[in-house]
Amino acid sequence: MPKLSLEQADLIADETLKKGEELKTKPLTVVVLDDGGQYKVVKRGDGCGLLRADIARAKAWGVLGMGQAGRELQRRAEKMPVFFTGLAAISGGKLVPLPGGVLMYTPEGELIGSVGVSGDLSEIDEECAVHGIQAAGLVPETGE
Repeated sequence: MPKLSLEQADLIADETLKKGEELKTKPLTVVVLDDGGQYKVVKRGDGCGLLRADIARAKAWGVLGMGQAGRELQRRAEKMPVFFTGLAAISGGKLVPLPGGVLMYTPEGELIGSVGVSGDLSEIDEECAVHGIQAAGLVPETGE
């Protein structure tokens, strides 16, 4: 089973932030988790708000925990708010069902981890995460 390397995670984070600079986003924070939900890399752009790392981790951790990407979690949360309120409580608040939480797979289709981005609109956060994942030669799943 392939594992996410530190080199890949670092590249994903750097490329995610680079895409944010290119798009002139608000300052971004990116969290890259391995397939077990453990930190590989956390990077904060200059000027990021205090909670951005927690939000980015909750996006990344939530998609891994539920096995569905951020857009799908958002759709489900809108249909089942009581269930997602319960999930937030069970997870200690470590689940944010929004775009910007992206699952990542090897080209062969094996889950290798997730990326969470916070700082701008969720759709823009997601766009930056997708860019970073693709730059590392991995396949993003947004729930689109």
